[in-house]
Amino acid sequence: MTGTPSGSTRQTILHWLRDPAAHFPAGRRRGDPAANGVTARAVAAKLGVPRRTAAAHLDLLARLGLLRTRRIRCRTHYRRDEVRIAEVSRLFEKGW
Repeated sequence: MTGTPSGSTRQTILHWLRDPAAHFPAGRRRGDPAANGVTARAVAAKLGVPRRTAAAHLDLLARLGLLRTRRIRCRTHYRRDEVRIAEVSRLFEKGW
């Protein structure tokens, strides 16, 4: 799941989204990242990769249920789903 070769990138993204205000300062166009979430463009800029690459990582995390998405105008914003992350964490602790 997140342990694949690029799993470290996804783990980094999840870490950044734990405190989005610290890692993605609010811009005049983006609004509050803690309330609205973060766009793929902001994650791509921070990772130094193309937006499509960041979007692929974010979409995978969203399909796994670890991120929630919200459309604001024409952009998708991503936020952590803390309840689902805690459930998955418990599964790994129990050993499946």
